[in-house]
Amino acid sequence: MQGKVLGFNTNSAEGMISAEDGRRYAFTPADWRHRSPPQSGQRVDFEAQDGRATGIYVTGGGAMTADKNRFVAALLAFFLGTLGLHKFYLGQVRAGIIMLCVAVFGSILFGVPTAIIAVIALIECIIYLATPDEAFERKYVEGHTAWF
Repeated sequence: MQGKVLGFNTNSAEGMISAEDGRRYAFTPADWRHRSPPQSGQRVDFEAQDGRATGIYVTGGGAMTADKNRFVAALLAFFLGTLGLHKFYLGQVRAGIIMLCVAVFGSILFGVPTAIIAVIALIECIIYLATPDEAFERKYVEGHTAWF
């Protein structure tokens, strides 16, 4: 059955899923089959047994789509990538600061470092667009991969 995570309370270790049948199903971490913890808004596939959700698998971004969309990251990389804004958007602050500093101080060296950063940002834009949502989330959002 398909559904959406409504929330997960880490203190009580219980969560709730709103299913496509209009019912709500409780679950525990033992039922969760994804490497990252449950987040509100994630789309999931699960088995319903006695009013509980078991064998829960994430089927779509949900939380990632709301927070870290690969198309937004690609647009930021294309238009403002030289300043590293796509890195800040993805939570990769150190890489963003490096790109920003190279872009600003690169102008002192006739813009060569800035041009190199612009090429890197363009390559990352293309990679973000070519990467499927699941792989993007796994690599750049959950994995915090900073470069390529």
